[in-house]
Amino acid sequence: MKPMLVTSASKVQKGSDWLYECKYDGFRCLLTWEEKTPRLFSRNEKELSDRFPEVITFCEERYEAVKPFLPLLLDGEIVHLVNSFKSEFSVVQTRGRMKTASAIQKHARAFPCLFAAFDLIGISGKSLSSSPFEKRKERMHTLFSELFLPVTVQVNQKEKIQCVETFSHYETVKKLVVKHYGEGIIAKRKTSKWESGKRSTDWLKEKNWRTITVFLTQWDKNNGYFTGAVMKNEDLLEIVHFRHGLEPEHETTLQELFKSRGHKQSTTIFTLPPSICVNIDCIDFDGKHVREPRFHSFNFEIEPDDCTWESIHRQLLPIPERVTVTHPEKPVWLDLGLTKDDYLLYLQLASSVLLPLLEDRLLTVIRYPHGAGDERFYQKNCPDYAPDFVKTKKEEDIDYILCNDLDTLLWLGNQLALEFHIPFGTIHSNKPSEIVFDLDPPSVNEFSLAVEAAVRMKAIFDSFEMVSYVKTSGGKGLQIYLPLPKDTFTYQETRQFTSFVCQFLLEQEPEWFTIERLKKNRGNKLYLDYLQHDEGKTIIAPYSPRGNPQGLIAAPLYWDEVTLKLRPEQFPLPAVLERLKKVGDPFRDMQDYVNEVPFRSILAQLRELTKK
Repeated sequence: MKPMLVTSASKVQKGSDWLYECKYDGFRCLLTWEEKTPRLFSRNEKELSDRFPEVITFCEERYEAVKPFLPLLLDGEIVHLVNSFKSEFSVVQTRGRMKTASAIQKHARAFPCLFAAFDLIGISGKSLSSSPFEKRKERMHTLFSELFLPVTVQVNQKEKIQCVETFSHYETVKKLVVKHYGEGIIAKRKTSKWESGKRSTDWLKEKNWRTITVFLTQWDKNNGYFTGAVMKNEDLLEIVHFRHGLEPEHETTLQELFKSRGHKQSTTIFTLPPSICVNIDCIDFDGKHVREPRFHSFNFEIEPDDCTWESIHRQLLPIPERVTVTHPEKPVWLDLGLTKDDYLLYLQLASSVLLPLLEDRLLTVIRYPHGAGDERFYQKNCPDYAPDFVKTKKEEDIDYILCNDLDTLLWLGNQLALEFHIPFGTIHSNKPSEIVFDLDPPSVNEFSLAVEAAVRMKAIFDSFEMVSYVKTSGGKGLQIYLPLPKDTFTYQETRQFTSFVCQFLLEQEPEWFTIERLKKNRGNKLYLDYLQHDEGKTIIAPYSPRGNPQGLIAAPLYWDEVTLKLRPEQFPLPAVLERLKKVGDPFRDMQDYVNEVPFRSILAQLRELTKK
């Protein structure tokens, strides 16, 4: 069976007869579920089940709950979410090309995918394909609610089957897609049937085209394709090959330019020095190639030197309309040559991993009005000039900012808030959401002490069967996280544990470690800071920059990276962006493992020891 196909349109239909969904950039897929183990089939009827084991395993774990509704047939898309309205196609594509089970499992841990379902074709063995789309979607919404599965697509959720939300108004989904840099919009006629393999005008697709500017470098006479490039530092990077969108007269003009001004490299290849700039429409850029390029227009307003790596990212990721940016060219990290615009771009690209960690936490920022390494000041109170979209929470006469969305994050970035410090819990509880140990060596020269302490702590946590996570501080130390269940344990209870662990390490290696609060009395030892973990106190957020001149990030790590080769200077801002693409987010699944049972057991043991 093949999926029903959509028809491309420059603009989709609007009106009360239509419903609208976000178009996700992934693998179109049918999920057929008859026995315990479901199967995934591509649009070409190729089985993909072994490529996406996280989806299959999740389904198997839910088998008993789903069993009354089997056989089940769902239509949807395999996606890797960047946010709730955008999927990273290159991640899904990479997975689809993998062959070995070990490589697939490793990739699934670093870059988990999910099945975003948008249609229910069959349930309990009964076909719904002839029912109106509106009724099918209502039945699917009911099914997902009964199974406690997400009825909207949500990033950073452990559920590997989620329901694509349907909107009644085109403008609503259009704003969401544009704001979140999504692929596009699907319009579906309410009365449409589901017809296997048919390309229907009852389902229409409108792409969220974005336009970049490149300079031309090459023409291949054999296939007619032109090549466009940008400059990255001193290197010329060819990022696009295009022919589509060219009118015959434009194509002829370009061919003549290459013949008259260019160099004939071979019988079919003509090259041209950077001189002609063109605008290219596309839907995304994977870091190497532009996705679905087509010619838009010539651009005679700019020079080739203006076509840079930074400029195309800004064109692909425009600042939201309601965020005002002042002096984007202002230097921020002089040693790295990074401007305010570079910083805002970092916040945009890292927002999918940074925002979930800031959500609903009382924010303290450190602002550097003249750039990193210069004068700074702490800001807790939201200033009077903050725009209306900045949400706040009053706590003990302080009007704290809640950084829950990209607009607020970018507004803070424009204020040159370079550091984001957050408490250990959210506004919904006075109890901690995690335990954090701060491992603080006397200087970066003794960073190996932080590595030693972290490895020893992990051995302790492993013996307790507790799941732990580690990150750099963005300065000279390391910080270890133990996630906790919501609104369960008090700070007094966590203090019993943190004190015990630090005392235990101190007894093991008194020459290396100390719990002395006064710096002057620590000597050359690493400070095991367990007192900082308390109500009202804060710690640097994961993925927050620091205001040091090196532009270092408080970077989450995988435990196998915590060796004597590890150094804080390995994680400046540009390197962390590349790292997210290559190894994913080590903190991605932190909320899935909340250590409730082992921590409760440890507390009971500590109480018994106290009695003795």
